[in-house]
Amino acid sequence: MAEKSKGQEMLEKLSYKKKNVFEESSAERVKSIYDYSVGYMKYLDDAKTEREATEASILLAKKAGFTEYKLGEKICVGDKKYLNHHGKSLILFRVGENDVEKDGIRILASHIDSPRIDLKQVPMYEDSGMGFLKTHYYGGVKKYQWTTIPLALHGVMVKADGEVVNVKIGEDDTDPVFYINDLLPHLAQRQSTEPLGTAISGETLNILIGGLPYDDPDVSEKIKLTALSLLNDKYGVTEEDFLSAELSLVPAFKARDIGFDRALIGAYGHDDRVCSYPAITALFDEADTKRTVMVVLADKEEIGSVGITGMQSDILVDVIREISSSLGKNEIVVRSKSKCLSADVTAAYDPNFPDVYEKRNSAIISSGTCMSKFMGARGKSSTNDASAEFVGFVRRLFTENGIVWQTAELGKVDQGGGGTVATYIANHNIETVDLGVPVISMHAPYEVVSKADVYMTYEAFRAFIK
Repeated sequence: MAEKSKGQEMLEKLSYKKKNVFEESSAERVKSIYDYSVGYMKYLDDAKTEREATEASILLAKKAGFTEYKLGEKICVGDKKYLNHHGKSLILFRVGENDVEKDGIRILASHIDSPRIDLKQVPMYEDSGMGFLKTHYYGGVKKYQWTTIPLALHGVMVKADGEVVNVKIGEDDTDPVFYINDLLPHLAQRQSTEPLGTAISGETLNILIGGLPYDDPDVSEKIKLTALSLLNDKYGVTEEDFLSAELSLVPAFKARDIGFDRALIGAYGHDDRVCSYPAITALFDEADTKRTVMVVLADKEEIGSVGITGMQSDILVDVIREISSSLGKNEIVVRSKSKCLSADVTAAYDPNFPDVYEKRNSAIISSGTCMSKFMGARGKSSTNDASAEFVGFVRRLFTENGIVWQTAELGKVDQGGGGTVATYIANHNIETVDLGVPVISMHAPYEVVSKADVYMTYEAFRAFIK
């Protein structure tokens, strides 16, 4: 092999090039990457809604020795606690030995809601031999992607007496599934000429639920009555109970390996459970307990982080205040010393659609966890633009711990953009930067990620909190 020229050596020394995690990893590390994905894929199947993600995360927390915390309780060094916030968001924390006024709290903040199809409050009707449910989609969806795929019904119904009934239909192999109709191509000439964004309207996302008439000639709306009677037999609910219900349709698909080499994972809800699972497992697995660490699994990110369970609520500051007060520390100082990774996904570069990406500044699949110094749209509007100093701090941390990582922005300037919870955390005077897994087909009913990027995000989180 010919010796490298001085220029070649200088180019290698001075230039930056993204690395492939698999190429940079030993056989042992590659095995760890594949092994870690098994638990993550189970978590995906168990946690298709924010309520289920909260429940699944609490089960894992309890196995790791965490106990439930209620606001107002005394907090001590060594405590490992979780706060179940209205059953739809979760805060976990471990109180370390270090002085939180000097060291602050290391925070990993992700979200556990995903785009989906929600039911309206008065949803059920029948028409032309079919029963349907009316819907209102949740989050940024491409509506045409949700037609003609198997859907499962998840959620809760609160009965007149206050009893909460958990509903899950469509996940077991013996369950029926649900469906959104679409036009056959033979009759879709006009539809096919419309833009993708308007070819399917929100009001046509009606859920097909059955077609069997109730056996009584004197009854009107026989198909609707069949559905209501089946729900009443199974759950003891009536149509009025839909008024106080949160019911969603999610894809009935399971998480599966993708590709001959099984290097990728296809599933519903990678955004953002692909960051939530690494965050909680990093907390559970990191043996260094000197630092106080917090993991936030928030709701409502896909619609602006609003409401009591969203990141714009005061719950994060409330818990920091409770920790500070219990330890006799100044909450304002603790927040000023704290640091956060806003654990959210970014768009992976897709060579099938190169026109919307600026490749030099796009996330490349299997090139590691991805830092986004800023998100937002166009002129960096509605973003947390992390400081160079904080990015430099995280960069050094990752280098010291052998983390394969990259940076990216979300598509070309003026092409679009997106937001995360980072801005709301930074508003509390907490240094924050976005870090997460690149995703192919983000917000689709079935998204794709690399197992290498999932594992590297887990390793990055462990490095950040130890």
